[in-house]
Amino acid sequence: MPPALVSAADAAYWAGRPIGTIWRWASEGRIGRYGSGKGVRYNVHEIPKAVRAEFTRELIESGETPPLPAGARSA
Repeated sequence: MPPALVSAADAAYWAGRPIGTIWRWASEGRIGRYGSGKGVRYNVHEIPKAVRAEFTRELIESGETPPLPAGARSA
């Protein structure tokens, strides 16, 4: 399956987390980063999905934190 690449804002909505969290996860190696600069994109299949209300799309529960790669330390 080809990666579904999205912006940091879209990835943050998908995960139910702030954009800064997406940037930190990418810098720690928890999720992949594709491209560079303002054109960087993230694979939505690597990001745990948040639970949202069916009709209002209100956030119920944020997605889980992806695991760190072996041998990595968190920021």
